Amino acid sequence: MAASDSEQTTKIHYGWLVVAAGCLCIFACLGLGRFSLGMLLPAMGTSLKLSYAQMGLIGTCNFIGYLIAVLLCGRVQSVIGARKLITLGLLLISISMILIGFGNSLFTVSLLYTLTGIGSGAANVPMMGLIAAWFASGLRGRASGFIVIGSGFAILLSGIVIPVLNALRPDGWRISWLALGATVFVITLFCWVVLRDSPEDVGLTMVGTGSSAPEQTAQSVFKSFDKGIILHCGAIYFIFGFTYVIYATFIVTVMVKGYGFSEQAAGTFWSWVGFLSLFSGPVFGTLSDKVGRKKGLIAVFSIQTMAYLLVGLKLPDAALVLSIGCFGIVAWSIPSIMLALVGDLVGAHNTVRAFGLITFIFGIGQILGPYFAGILAETTGDFSVAFLLAAVMTICAALLSWRLKL
Repeated sequence: MAASDSEQTTKIHYGWLVVAAGCLCIFACLGLGRFSLGMLLPAMGTSLKLSYAQMGLIGTCNFIGYLIAVLLCGRVQSVIGARKLITLGLLLISISMILIGFGNSLFTVSLLYTLTGIGSGAANVPMMGLIAAWFASGLRGRASGFIVIGSGFAILLSGIVIPVLNALRPDGWRISWLALGATVFVITLFCWVVLRDSPEDVGLTMVGTGSSAPEQTAQSVFKSFDKGIILHCGAIYFIFGFTYVIYATFIVTVMVKGYGFSEQAAGTFWSWVGFLSLFSGPVFGTLSDKVGRKKGLIAVFSIQTMAYLLVGLKLPDAALVLSIGCFGIVAWSIPSIMLALVGDLVGAHNTVRAFGLITFIFGIGQILGPYFAGILAETTGDFSVAFLLAAVMTICAALLSWRLKL
């Protein structure tokens, strides 16, 4: 029997514990599984004698794996449920990251990092979908915002810890991979214990509503829905995927090889990205609850454009600091807003399906971003053109957001 409203308001709703587990899940599957790569690439590149293009290929392989998982997530989740799928995804990340620590060739590392990407997609998509199942529309932006800050915590940690581990011996980057994989394993166990597929599993109703009834209006809209609006959202999400991953993958390399920073100094800057990004999801997710998803998206893409321009124009060091600030403060805003937007459009029970579709499109952007950035860097000698391209694309994303029919 579902708990009454009075009972649910006398204590913290279990949904917020799901948010805490979700934050750790994102910390592991995206933060450690993906965004730690930027800190590891300079040392790995030197040790394995990798070119810029090959470094970009490693990131691209991860996103190919992510895309494969997105294609399969909806079908697998319908069979085994979100909780089991998330746990299996995290376990795959843990094992593959540990094995990367023993890799000796580009092929081995790329193959294993593809498996990491599969695990990331298998954990991330159903985890984000759980928010629509646990939270009513008026709280989705805030709840998803708190989940995505897990990536910020991981960046903050990796920027401090990875340079220390890398310095332990000439191939210290291997120790870093082992430590990251072990950390993901611990989080896997926690998520298995805490997560539940729906409020009804623990006798509760959605956070923010007094009824466990599904959002019938949104669902009925989805059945007769012109999926053009979802593809419109997918185009916006594609641009985010293409552009942010260029920054996340190569900004540390730019600092070390372009600006002459030491790996430790670059790690400190990367940690600031992580710290500032802790505010990005909650602040802009809540903002989108208040002023609307469209205005929220436009604000975020405008700030991202500034971040990319400040690096692409090869301005003095002070501009690099400002760029890091701009990127960090909005880093994970788009996923939280897009999840809330899709949940509003299609209803809780269809969110995984629709979010999976736009995440598939987003994943294509993630695959292409590091690949083209690496090729441009090989051709021009640095990443300036790649960052300028990212700035032009985020301007286009802001215009697409403005044209959303909401």
